[in-house]
Amino acid sequence: MAIAYLLVALLAAAVAVFALQNGTPTTVHVFVWNLEGVPLAGLILGSFAAGLAIAGVPLGIQRWRARAQARRFEARAKELEATAQREKTPTTPPRAAP
Repeated sequence: MAIAYLLVALLAAAVAVFALQNGTPTTVHVFVWNLEGVPLAGLILGSFAAGLAIAGVPLGIQRWRARAQARRFEARAKELEATAQREKTPTTPPRAAP
C-alpha cells in the first residue's frame, strides 16, 4: 500500500511541475465561443480529465455488469453444489416386511 501512495505522490508532483511550467495564457475557440486567458496547463489537464471521464464511464458500467453477472454465477454454483450434495448423500432404503 505504501508503494501506491508513493506512486500517487510522484504523479501529483509531476502534474504540479507540469502546471507550473505551462502557465502561459491561451485563447480557446469552441464553435462560437472564445475563451481568452485560459492557462495552457489547465486546458491540457482539463482535456485529459474529460477524456478519462468519457472513457471511464462506459468501462465502469461494463465492470459493474460483469461483477453482477459473476455474483449471479456464484449464487448458481452454490445452488448446484447444494443440489449435488443432497443427491450424493445416500438414503437408507426401507426395510422389507417379513
